[in-house]
Amino acid sequence: MTTALHIVCPHCDAINRLPRERLRDGAKCGSCHRPLYEGRPAALDSVARFDRHATHSDIPLLVDFWAIWCGPCRAMAPIFEQAATQLEPDLRLVKVDSDAVQELLRRFSIQSIPTLMLMHHGREIARKSGIMPLPQLLAWTREHVDGMKV
Repeated sequence: MTTALHIVCPHCDAINRLPRERLRDGAKCGSCHRPLYEGRPAALDSVARFDRHATHSDIPLLVDFWAIWCGPCRAMAPIFEQAATQLEPDLRLVKVDSDAVQELLRRFSIQSIPTLMLMHHGREIARKSGIMPLPQLLAWTREHVDGMKV
């Protein structure tokens, strides 16, 4: 029996149904026809887009709360980019500019940036602030995702 997953498109935010076994087959959005995964984080620039991805996707969401003026955030950016190439399509990696979407910082009580938050179906699973080298980021993420029913 095939299990279908709901995957939100990082480009047009359409919700796509995708058989679990086709997750790694280079799937494209049924609405905009662009790839559902490109091996890089998606930028979510509004509360509405964030909520759509956080609540409607059946795969976990790894969120990087950052700001352009933040030195540690700029140092973390290439590490987060590399993580996307290794963690997708099992997770969706997204970046949220804390200056553009301050409501989310208040909602989640984000006190410092960069802060990484792992979510599934709109619920926070884990959180970590500060810079992490790639091996530590991958291990931290996998540790929390492995026990999750996805």
